[in-house]
Amino acid sequence: MNAVLWDVDGTLLLNSSVAGRLYDRAIAEVTGVEPSGRRPNEHGKTDAQIITERLADLGFGPDLLPAVRERLDALSVVAYTGEAARRTAPGVTEAVSAVAAAGWRNGLLTGNSPARIRAKFTSAGLDPARFDEALWFSGEATPVRADLARRARTEVPDAALVVIGDTPSDGEAAASAGIPFVAVATGAFGEQALQDAGAALVLPDLEAGLPDLLAALARLER
Repeated sequence: MNAVLWDVDGTLLLNSSVAGRLYDRAIAEVTGVEPSGRRPNEHGKTDAQIITERLADLGFGPDLLPAVRERLDALSVVAYTGEAARRTAPGVTEAVSAVAAAGWRNGLLTGNSPARIRAKFTSAGLDPARFDEALWFSGEATPVRADLARRARTEVPDAALVVIGDTPSDGEAAASAGIPFVAVATGAFGEQALQDAGAALVLPDLEAGLPDLLAALARLER
């Protein structure tokens, strides 16, 4: 078996300015305290990492993570199926189809929860069923993205795996599990930063880079 593990935000879907506010709203509804202040770049962090870090800034412990996660899921379903609908990045639909046609299964390695994945995909017109749910490695419960890649490697030990993402964190996670990393510069980081993160291949986007992606997969397949 061969499988591509796609990141969601910045890779399959274009980033949204709404995302950060949803975390704050979920935390406020659980704690009664409204987070505030500017934050460093959080692209590449898992839901669990963002929530626990913001809770810690307010003086709360990680024990509130499950409750905040539940509220975040509910708020996301409303937001992303309403005024904050998402959009696919260039070439995504064609790339997902081409990967499947080449004999690779489409999976996910993402910081999002399954509920948020479905809400975002549905709002963008991308059918979640195109991604094998047995290969959804999601970050709602772990603040360490590399744990997701290591779990993928453990659960499918004999598969050829490739991580496709848009942040250095995707590259670091892939490297921790010995999985090749293909980067797309459709998120918050430029091509040089992704190259520096150990990407075996950096694509400007999936539309222009699809031939190079398919050639790379052909070299890696088992």
